[in-house]
Amino acid sequence: MVKPPDPFTEHTLELLAHIPGIHAKRMFSGQGLFHDDLMFALTCDGELFFKVDDQNRASFENQGLEPFRYEKKDGKVFTMSYYEAPEECFASPAKMKTWAAPSIEAAQRAAKLKKPKKKKKPRS
Repeated sequence: MVKPPDPFTEHTLELLAHIPGIHAKRMFSGQGLFHDDLMFALTCDGELFFKVDDQNRASFENQGLEPFRYEKKDGKVFTMSYYEAPEECFASPAKMKTWAAPSIEAAQRAAKLKKPKKKKKPRS
């Protein structure tokens, strides 16, 4: 049985419903938000984080927003290329789209940079 998203993620998905192809997948202690097959955001512990790259990071930093960090069992802290969403995102679907669209574009740019997987040659 597939566990439904938590109420916070459900609310976030409702605000994103006007963008086709948005869905959530359970990941570790949160949910990944995907546009088609590209992860552009994540929710964790009642917070939303959007994907950033060099083209949209300044918008988040200029508002004093923090990157998503997590601590591994060995105590090392990792910072990911996702930044917390500003509160204004939750005011309306239009505000949510204003912040989500550049993060979808960042996910698309990241996907283009990845090397294509090599096809394995069949064994004779």
